[in-house]
Amino acid sequence: MSRARPLRSFRGQIVGLTAGSTALAMVLLTVVVQVVLARITTNDVDRVLQDRAEAVISSATASPATGLVVPDGQLDAGVAVYDDRGALVAGAPPDGLRTAFADLASTGTRTVRTYGGRARVLATPFATGGASSGASSGASGVVVVTERLAPYEEAERLALVVSLLTGLLATVATAAVAAWATRRALAPVAVMAETATEWSEHDLSRRFDLGAPDNELSALAGTLDQLLEKVASAIRSEQRLTAELAHELRTPLTTIQGLADLILLRDALTPEARGDLEEIAAAGRRMAATITALLELARTEAQVRSASHCSVRDVLDDVTRDLATGSAAIVVDVPELRLGVPHDHAVRAISPVIENALRFARTRVVIGASSASGAVEILVDDDGPGVAGADAERVFEPGVTTGGGPGAGLGLAIARRIARTFGGDVRMASSPGATRFVVRLPRG
Repeated sequence: MSRARPLRSFRGQIVGLTAGSTALAMVLLTVVVQVVLARITTNDVDRVLQDRAEAVISSATASPATGLVVPDGQLDAGVAVYDDRGALVAGAPPDGLRTAFADLASTGTRTVRTYGGRARVLATPFATGGASSGASSGASGVVVVTERLAPYEEAERLALVVSLLTGLLATVATAAVAAWATRRALAPVAVMAETATEWSEHDLSRRFDLGAPDNELSALAGTLDQLLEKVASAIRSEQRLTAELAHELRTPLTTIQGLADLILLRDALTPEARGDLEEIAAAGRRMAATITALLELARTEAQVRSASHCSVRDVLDDVTRDLATGSAAIVVDVPELRLGVPHDHAVRAISPVIENALRFARTRVVIGASSASGAVEILVDDDGPGVAGADAERVFEPGVTTGGGPGAGLGLAIARRIARTFGGDVRMASSPGATRFVVRLPRG
């Protein structure tokens, strides 16, 4: 038996898809923002370094006596000036970057480097001129400046947190809006589905009748109206056919049963002949009861569904009382359970299954029952040759017989038809060492 797939909410799928798409878009947007922000931050740091270096260079002077001279007012923290020999002449490198400043002290080109992700350093060569005692002279050197990256990184982290929170809020808001919109949009569809289900079970004559379709919902209503009309037409045709066949069978069956009863009134009958006639009369009564049940089912199917309850044990007592067991024994072991089905119809749903089991059983037929999910399952096991897997469904088709057994092939088909009328079913299930049929009927 295949396992039924769990139902998935269409509304849930829409909300999930919307929330997922929004979350993905916000993640991509956050990544883009971080990349752009990192680029802007790098450019801003480089601009600050360049401005600080130019301020130092513009204030630097040179003299033959002292060489490069830089006013103390231009020597901020993280600024160092080196002469053309790489000697420190002004400022001081910060702790932790002394080696980096020393490496850049004699560079001949503008150089920008990042150290450890915590500081960015700019080294800019420059040349300047000065005057002393009326003589012109010039000097060259390198100015090295650094800028801490921690404040900029803190700003980037703050921007990341804000972006993530914004993305989360946007995703939640989008999901909430999608849930609200889909609930309002699909609410009429759910109502129509429930209404159509209710009509299909109790009143197939009802229709939505929304007129010519002007939107998706009215088009759906029109489709459901057509489907209900086809279902009603098919059921009416089946009911007519069932009633006609039952009427056609009732007349010859009544004749057979009447003749058998008349012959049984004679005294000059051998025991063997009397036993045969009694079996014919009993089979005729069972067939007459089946035909009556089919006629009632065809005429008042909707009313029959809400009829009275019955006991599983009472039903099985009636089913097994008149059955010819032959060489097979019937073992009944069922708890006290109630069926939400009229007694006669429960008998007609179970009797063909047990008769089929007796027809093929070698030594015994075991009948059990259990309660499951608002229903009662009657289990009928026999130790016969079994049913091939390919015939597991064919045995329920009208007119189909398997295994060379006698019969017209109508019993199991009628049993399934009656069971399904009440929301149940008849199926064949696998069981080690036995052939098992399961009759499922609503619990009372």
